[in-house]
Amino acid sequence: MPEYYVGLMSGTSMDGIDAALVDFAGGEIPKLICTHSHPWPDDTYEELLASRLLPDNELGQLDALDIQLGKIFANATQSLLDKAKLTAKDIIAIGNHGQTIRHRPDADQPFSLQIGDAKMLAQLTGITVVSDFRTADIKAGGQGAPLAPAFHAAVFRSQIEIRGILNIGGIANLTILPSDQTQPVIGFDTGPGNNMMDAWIKKSCGQNFDKNGIFARSGQINENLLNTCLSDVYFNTSPPKSTGFEQFNLTWLQQQIKNSASKNLSAADIQASLCELTARSIANAVIHQASSINHLLVCGGGVHNQYLMERIQLALPACKVESTDACGIHPDWVEATAFAWLAKQTINNQPGNLPSVTGARKAVILGQITNH
Repeated sequence: MPEYYVGLMSGTSMDGIDAALVDFAGGEIPKLICTHSHPWPDDTYEELLASRLLPDNELGQLDALDIQLGKIFANATQSLLDKAKLTAKDIIAIGNHGQTIRHRPDADQPFSLQIGDAKMLAQLTGITVVSDFRTADIKAGGQGAPLAPAFHAAVFRSQIEIRGILNIGGIANLTILPSDQTQPVIGFDTGPGNNMMDAWIKKSCGQNFDKNGIFARSGQINENLLNTCLSDVYFNTSPPKSTGFEQFNLTWLQQQIKNSASKNLSAADIQASLCELTARSIANAVIHQASSINHLLVCGGGVHNQYLMERIQLALPACKVESTDACGIHPDWVEATAFAWLAKQTINNQPGNLPSVTGARKAVILGQITNH
């Protein structure tokens, strides 16, 4: 008998909602049944961008946007169910990551805020919702991120090779899966994934992303700018660690350009340097934290950037770099599937974090359950 869960994910790139219908009847190995990509309405997208600029003490003003997102997440869920020809009664629960507005594990009072009203989502869909996955880990002394490594360990770990799972979303995160089952899983954010490249090509060319890295490929990597960016303290900080757009953004980039004293850079040169920043920071993380990785499996939007994938492989010549498709899960749906899995963990009263990844004092049950 099927055990259907829905995973909803919208990452830091804010390029839409990924909705995945997953069957866990086979045990830990998930079966991806149906998927749906749901765009943000233009006005909502602009509101989300504006919300990132609010100071911490004004985040309480987002109640209306929170409710609005709950409705949009409900629309995404219903579209997924219609596509799969299922009803609310067929689904055990929805795992809703929500849209991150602020991630501040380094604050005096650490917190991470994702919006998308769970009560509204549960009411409109008639399905139990699990949300607010990060708070419990933060209260246990952790970073609240990344959370996907627990899922990666459950479905991708191998006894015959050391694997890395690399998710290249707005921010890139790496999970290291030792083949020795007694060794702990390590996971952390390596730094910028697509977010700096997306922000720069939007500013310079009016495009939302650099398809296949064509614009980056047309430029020249500026080593001064690249090395200045890589000198940021974040890259030399040991795990556990996590980051976001609060750290890596266009204001940060302008400061790096100024600090590097790089002159006469074309927009394409900057794009090439930002692509190399993503590739080199990922490669450095692998080399410094798990140089023995044999196989790097990549998911997230960055897997479709052919030039970026080439640069990562070039920086890691001893490691096979390829899509998670090689292990049976489409790279576009790993994150949404992970939040369906996290919802299952919560519903079954099982921990969802890995203290070796987040730095939490102990494994805890994540998320808040909202009944319909």
